[in-house]
Amino acid sequence: MDHSARIIEVARTTHPDLEFHVSDAVSFVPREGEKFDYIVLSNLVGDLVDVQRAFAKVRQICSSETRVIITLFSYLWQPAATIAELLGLKARLDPQNWLTPAQIINLFELAGLDVVTWGRHLLMPVPVPVVSSFANRVLGPLPLINNLCLNQYFIARRVRRDEREFSVSVIVPCKEERGNVAETVRSIPRMGTGTEVIFVDGHSVDGTPEEVRRCEHMNPDLDRVTVVTQDGRGKADAVRKGFAMATGEILMILDADNTVRGEELPKFYDSLVRGQGEFINGSRLVFPMEKQAMRHLNLLANHFFGLVFSWVLGQRISDTLCGTKVLTRENWKAIERQRGSFGVDPFGDFDLLFGAAKADLKIREIPIRYRAREYGEIKIQRFRNGLELMWMVVRGFRVLKQM
Repeated sequence: MDHSARIIEVARTTHPDLEFHVSDAVSFVPREGEKFDYIVLSNLVGDLVDVQRAFAKVRQICSSETRVIITLFSYLWQPAATIAELLGLKARLDPQNWLTPAQIINLFELAGLDVVTWGRHLLMPVPVPVVSSFANRVLGPLPLINNLCLNQYFIARRVRRDEREFSVSVIVPCKEERGNVAETVRSIPRMGTGTEVIFVDGHSVDGTPEEVRRCEHMNPDLDRVTVVTQDGRGKADAVRKGFAMATGEILMILDADNTVRGEELPKFYDSLVRGQGEFINGSRLVFPMEKQAMRHLNLLANHFFGLVFSWVLGQRISDTLCGTKVLTRENWKAIERQRGSFGVDPFGDFDLLFGAAKADLKIREIPIRYRAREYGEIKIQRFRNGLELMWMVVRGFRVLKQM
């Protein structure tokens, strides 16, 4: 029994509830209508004569939910591999395709596949008690050192382009936002087959719920405007309450402070429906902001978290705490299953981003205009919440980076 057959046999024994298929990448002929949940090409790309054609074949058996996973050796290890072969320390291989990450990503795109994330692991391939574990789990994921790892992995998807329209639910977490309600209702346009707006109130005492009821018929383009009181405390709890009540196929989060206007939301809808991403995140850090829109310390913290998240998630993120986020109901269910793995999130933004990465969702950012608040006060407690979010980053590193 060869190495691949042994791996499949172990997989079938370990996961008897899953169905495994093994095919030859060169002679493989896709069956009409056959689709798979996961397609794995393990250390195969280096041997293929035509990588793009193999990827194109793979695309034919992908649904919009399929994830294609490939692993291959880093081209930086080519000299070491050649020396090991000459010394008889490893089996001699046919001449390999030593491809850079940029070349792999380009071949995926030419075949109609979109890379969700990619990374490197296994800094020390030789097992040495304690030392190899420390090198691979602690040192290997670190920036710069990570470039020296032996293995590369890529996770890709088939781009989904839906022709039909979808229903939309806009969730607006709010607390003491009475003066912003009317403008929020007015600014949200109709999207897809219909749009509902759900204000989830955090036990306001300034008359916010009453103002929502007064404005519920203000915008004739909206199917429904309603308000409910959240069960617990904090924005994250409010968002989850709104998602549970929502009837739309697409779920949107819009902060009630009007720093981001509802007119921005159709861009998010279009990007999701066109398959440009599966989790659409707003970025306030691209266009110039109005004066006093964001305090300097908050701005620095947002830049810092953006850099750290881009490294941890393996996807480019510039603004982790933007309150405008959009995803489908199905993908929310996938994220919800990951909740609790990363610590306690007072706002829900980190929970959603970490969960999206863990579920292998393609994250796409859309630049938005960020305006100064005109009514009410900022709810963020910078130092306490900042420490909570830093702990979540540590947990995220352990879950997503330490393999």
